[in-house]
Amino acid sequence: MRIFVTIAAVSIAAGSARAQAPEAVMDKAVANYASMKTMRAEFRQTITNPLTGTTSVSNGELLRRQPNLLAINFTNPKGDRVVADGRSVWVYLPSTTPGQVVRLTSSNRTAETVDPGAMFLTSPRSRYTMKSGGTAVVGGVNTSIVLLTPKSANTPFTRAKAWIDPTNGTVKQFEIVDQNGLTRNVVITRVTANPT
Repeated sequence: MRIFVTIAAVSIAAGSARAQAPEAVMDKAVANYASMKTMRAEFRQTITNPLTGTTSVSNGELLRRQPNLLAINFTNPKGDRVVADGRSVWVYLPSTTPGQVVRLTSSNRTAETVDPGAMFLTSPRSRYTMKSGGTAVVGGVNTSIVLLTPKSANTPFTRAKAWIDPTNGTVKQFEIVDQNGLTRNVVITRVTANPT
């Protein structure tokens, strides 16, 4: 009898973790993201372009220090970089535009389009309508899927999906679709919180 009671208790606990409201899951993700004054994340990115029918896969590392320093260093394609130095955002993509460096004036919107976390972890309750997308296992972790639809047209994407560990708020994967239908899926393979 004790075994059945224990199994039932575990099932109820697991069910309640899965049944969290999407806003509550996002609140945990926001708190987790804000707690990382510095962060190092390794990722795999897949971009699907419906206009050209092409898909490209890249890998890299993101380094971030609050409030506005960011570096994205790609290992594949090797040498591609995006850097926000607090004043400007520098884009260097020799794999597609050799010999060209683009400098963008840093603003909240520019920085937000570069920092994927800031894109949907900054004031999500006021900026997005949220729905549950169910659950899925990502990298061996049970995640809650949150579907985000912007409330304003002034957003770099038309819809997004985030796979979040509901126990600690770690974003394990996210996907965004822009105005042209370009889909960017990012799987975060490793995160180090607050490295020196």
